[in-house]
Amino acid sequence: MHKTETILLSLLFLPIIILTAFTGKPQIQIIITITSIIAIIVYFFTTKIIQKCIPLIEKVGITGKDLNKLSDKPIPEAMGIVPGIAYLVFTILIQLIHPITLQEYNAVLTSICFMILLGFADDVLNLRWRVKIYLSLVATLPMVVSYSGSTHILIPEFAKKILSQIPGIPDLPTLIDIGIGYKLYMVLFTAFCTNSINILAGVNGLEVGQSVVIGFGVLAYSILKIIETPASSALTIEYHTVSILLVIPFISVCLALLKFNWYPSRVFVGDTFTYFSGMALAVIGIIGHFPEMMSLFFLPQILNFLLSLPQILGIFPCPRHRLAKYNPKDGLLYGVKEHHNLLNFWLRIFGPKNERVLTIHLMVFQFVCILLAFAIRYFYAFLLN
Repeated sequence: MHKTETILLSLLFLPIIILTAFTGKPQIQIIITITSIIAIIVYFFTTKIIQKCIPLIEKVGITGKDLNKLSDKPIPEAMGIVPGIAYLVFTILIQLIHPITLQEYNAVLTSICFMILLGFADDVLNLRWRVKIYLSLVATLPMVVSYSGSTHILIPEFAKKILSQIPGIPDLPTLIDIGIGYKLYMVLFTAFCTNSINILAGVNGLEVGQSVVIGFGVLAYSILKIIETPASSALTIEYHTVSILLVIPFISVCLALLKFNWYPSRVFVGDTFTYFSGMALAVIGIIGHFPEMMSLFFLPQILNFLLSLPQILGIFPCPRHRLAKYNPKDGLLYGVKEHHNLLNFWLRIFGPKNERVLTIHLMVFQFVCILLAFAIRYFYAFLLN
């Protein structure tokens, strides 16, 4: 097994080590230990199935060309179907070792399943953007209908003090129930997540790589929340335990796919993976009751969306593939001024790069944004006090 692969897989046992050292919750430790062990098995299982599926997908002709290479060799697409199905099977079986009573658990799995189906249909049928957006909104319905959590938003003291200085604005309570507005926010948040990973793409390993980094950010945040939450707040601990149980297998199947999608890519993940990944991360944030923190984890995707907005809205022409320009003479990628996205913006700012190096740069940027999200979160907590 490759050294990097060993290190990344060993990080799945990080929750066990930290929770054992800092908490006295043996039941949670046992559950997460079993989950981590099975997740390693799922990693190797997913790897094996991908190997088996490569010739099958090539045979039916679901292939594409790597536009950043000189080779015309067809590469199997839609390989995200394998980790997506493996993840669903794992998360359903998790209920055998931890009887999850949260009302929305199976509903969010239904939403994930819907998005995997949509992604695979798009890879095969090449759906229009308008249709994909509508269907991604429909896919959120099982989760939204079953949501049983709070619909309140917290108003920090410093914001209340500022607003109180404005004439005509009454004193605001600390908690405001926005009701259906919160569920609308959930729908829009989920739709954004499912499409944002899809548009931050174009180089080998980027879609899966950013998902892995965000997954580890979610894992670290849930661990911290369990540590800092008193035992009396059992429901909060349950929320974050469930988010850990959902994100560990997510990281596991993503690492298996990344092994084949890393530069030079042997498979393409397709929209099947990007929709599965975005939906999985969104529902983990919702079922764990930290969508605001998850939004901060998506800072690079938000930046990419803002850069892409002029073309998405039709202000400027929007080609189907807004890729960087590959120069076969030096093997580097060059930013294209007419392509408004983070990938081309990065190349124009920091200069031409090899495809592998560019992917690493953007993954490091994702990691830095995760650290920034933690800084914002705990600075905000400081302002609340």
